[in-house]
Amino acid sequence: MSPLAALPPRGMLSRFVHEVRLFFIALQFFTRVPIPRWVGFEPDWLHQSARHFPAIGLLVGAFGALVLWSASRVLPLPVAVLLSMAATMLATGGFHEDGWADTCDGLGGAVTRERALEIMKDSRIGAYGAMGLVTMLAMKAATLSSLPVDWACGALLLGHTASRAASTALIHFLPYAGDVEHAKAKPLAQRLSTASLIVACGWVLPVAIPLALNQSLWVVPVIGSVMFAALGAGWCARWFRKRLGGVTGDTLGAAQQLTELLVLLSWAVAWGGLHGA
Repeated sequence: MSPLAALPPRGMLSRFVHEVRLFFIALQFFTRVPIPRWVGFEPDWLHQSARHFPAIGLLVGAFGALVLWSASRVLPLPVAVLLSMAATMLATGGFHEDGWADTCDGLGGAVTRERALEIMKDSRIGAYGAMGLVTMLAMKAATLSSLPVDWACGALLLGHTASRAASTALIHFLPYAGDVEHAKAKPLAQRLSTASLIVACGWVLPVAIPLALNQSLWVVPVIGSVMFAALGAGWCARWFRKRLGGVTGDTLGAAQQLTELLVLLSWAVAWGGLHGA
């Protein structure tokens, strides 16, 4: 057989290269990690790259888990947890935390839809945003500190991945609620296709399956993570539809933060249930 016969068809190879390009576009959008120049950019690629958002979560979660595990070798666990959280926020520029704070400001009070969207566009943080952000970070730190290191690392891996799959699902199920013409990322204002949603959710499997098969972790927290993430996404969808009629970039960040916290909490519940804490 000719060596050329073993190569993938030109169409398949081109498709693979395009998916790699989309992965890098997602990486550039959600992190501060530099990407190769050859990737280039087209506005529609950002919308297509949404199916790889959970993959970026996997990388961020892996980075946080690595920092947590390494720091815990020489520092008390609470300090290692804070270093890990700082590392992930440094990697992402606090992208999702900012969305959570803006959403708390916009939806924290009894204001109209139009006023809520106006508040969320304001770069200044208000009382609701400050309270929400401090509470969110404190809850994450307390939850991770209550777990043994291996469980905390597993929770970070699955939390960052599943939460981004949850927020990506909202792009599929809900319309864009803001002003499309003035959206910071217009391509994300489009509905996500079912095929892209399946790919996005599929990114959870490379994390969930190995964790479920790990004897020191077992399957309970993994199943709990998926259930809590799904419930969190459903609650966010109902909340955003009722208050805004859909999603914005800020609410997608808020959904990621909330579902990530729920996943971490599910690991704490599993640990307490399995070990009688």
